[in-house]
Amino acid sequence: MTRKDQYIEPDNSYYEPSMDTSHGTTMLIVVLTFVFIVLTTVLAIAVHGKRTEEQEVNSSVLVNSDSFIAVATPTPTPVPPIQGFQNPLLYPATAIINTSTEQEIPSENIPSSRGLTQNVINGANILTEYQREDEIFMGDPLEYSAVAGITTYRGNNFRNTAVFGYLYPNGESIDSLTQVWEFGNTYSRLASSQTFEWEGFQLTGQPLVVRWDSAVRTSMNLYAEKASKADLTEVICACLDGYVYFLDIDDGSMTRDPIYVGASIKGTPAVDPRGYPLLYVGQADDNGDDGFGMYIFSLVDGSQLYFRDVMDDGAYRMNWGAFDSSPLIDSDSDTLIWPCENGIIYTFSLGTQYTPGIAAISVNPVCIGYKYIFNDTQGRYLGVESSIGVYGNLGYFMDNNSNLICLDLNTFEMIWVFRTSDDSDISPVISEENGIPYIYIATEVDYQGGQGAYSGAAYTYKLNALTGAEVWQTSQPCYTYNGQTSDTDQVGGCVGNPIVGMQSISNLVIFSYSCTNDLVSGNRLVAYNRDTGNEVWHYDMNIYTYSSPVACYDQEGNAYILIGDSLGQIHLVDGQTGERITYIQTSVHLGTDSETSNGVEFQASPVVFNNMMIISTTSGSVFGIRID
Repeated sequence: MTRKDQYIEPDNSYYEPSMDTSHGTTMLIVVLTFVFIVLTTVLAIAVHGKRTEEQEVNSSVLVNSDSFIAVATPTPTPVPPIQGFQNPLLYPATAIINTSTEQEIPSENIPSSRGLTQNVINGANILTEYQREDEIFMGDPLEYSAVAGITTYRGNNFRNTAVFGYLYPNGESIDSLTQVWEFGNTYSRLASSQTFEWEGFQLTGQPLVVRWDSAVRTSMNLYAEKASKADLTEVICACLDGYVYFLDIDDGSMTRDPIYVGASIKGTPAVDPRGYPLLYVGQADDNGDDGFGMYIFSLVDGSQLYFRDVMDDGAYRMNWGAFDSSPLIDSDSDTLIWPCENGIIYTFSLGTQYTPGIAAISVNPVCIGYKYIFNDTQGRYLGVESSIGVYGNLGYFMDNNSNLICLDLNTFEMIWVFRTSDDSDISPVISEENGIPYIYIATEVDYQGGQGAYSGAAYTYKLNALTGAEVWQTSQPCYTYNGQTSDTDQVGGCVGNPIVGMQSISNLVIFSYSCTNDLVSGNRLVAYNRDTGNEVWHYDMNIYTYSSPVACYDQEGNAYILIGDSLGQIHLVDGQTGERITYIQTSVHLGTDSETSNGVEFQASPVVFNNMMIISTTSGSVFGIRID
């Protein structure tokens, strides 16, 4: 700004143009030339801009004084349309499945630091320099199954959902639960200890749900009216009484005769995810007719195709051969993957022969196993009750000595081991986040005190799945009771599997903790922020439960949590806030003079298909619960 003492008075005289015509002509030529240059420049920019826009769509352009080169850029691969058998909750597939990393494994997670001994075995024979010929590589969980439904515990190789489909696509709010049917024609079976009888459904006890392809359905030994039902969705329940039951999801009626296994079954079986009529079942107790091990049954006619007694396989834990875990099947390599409570990780090259629509199926399994032991571990603690999760060629499982293990399934080399602060039987849940796989896991309260009742901490972890490095850890206080025998234990802590949130709760992971008030009371659902481990909300229940929670979603992405408790109640909770929406008390013999809720207890985990929840009881009933 001009200073006041430098102020100059403006000249107010008007400008009078010169009357020199030659000067005017010159100025006119200059102006017209300037306008022509401007218009030419604008036109050139516009043309270049259009070309650049087209080139950005179709190609990259490299220009120099000597040449003009057009280099084609790849067109983005379109997302394939969803297939009718694919779970819409998992669509579209997003997992990269990158198993390589430049990150170092923490020194305490390096297996050799604990004196690892590992062997590849064929029965009791030890193999050397093993490399699998037909390699295992499992991808995004959307791609696990080629048949609609839930075919293994928690649905797929990531173990991340027991729910198929959305709730009510018309956008109505979800606010009620209705018990619509009950199946209760189960029995009991004497335990191997000869001191009690097994009955009903316990951990994990999740039903399977399959909507069969028509060619497969019509070739199976279904009852005539079920074989002709075009939209038949079959519920498969393996019971401690030694039978596998098959039910219609619409009304709970039987779809075919049950399969007699002849041994108690406590874990979740598996249906072949290729849609093949094969059922994989494992024993819970040494009370079988034929031995102690695992079975493969044909669902064409219910016949037993294969049995393996695992008591002579040279395990470090040699006196127990239960298969409480639920297996996975790698479709491309035709391989069954199944950890056992004897501490061996079994794989079976199945040799499956099947043509859809043909009433015959066969397998010719070749078994290769893996066993391991650390210098600081006794063989009796090496049993595996958790179901294995698989990311690419990497398998993840918990053993009974608090070890979370990452194993290369193609070379049978242990990649890393992470020791949790207590025992855990839950299955590691895999979540790929920003291209990096993570594991969510939690513990019971079991090894922290001696005999009797005490309060301890149930620890919860998020780990890097490629290195075992801890991302965060937190805990919840819980009560437990260690009896003189395992039959008298009352375990507290995290027993059911967690929920990795999707849709509106994709930032959350939700765990259930039992016995939070006392030995037989209290349960707390806790939602943690997946990035930080900070608590977002919690929901307290008066009654404890071992049953796993499940998360359902409507098409707007709203999340609803369902969990059953040990008094037969089912709670419906808002997944965003943790507030209870409603609950129901289930009953046996519903609608009859003998209706009662006494003795109704949920330990087994539920499954949900569209708007129908299927959950089993310790007394042997199976309920169909409609979610409205």
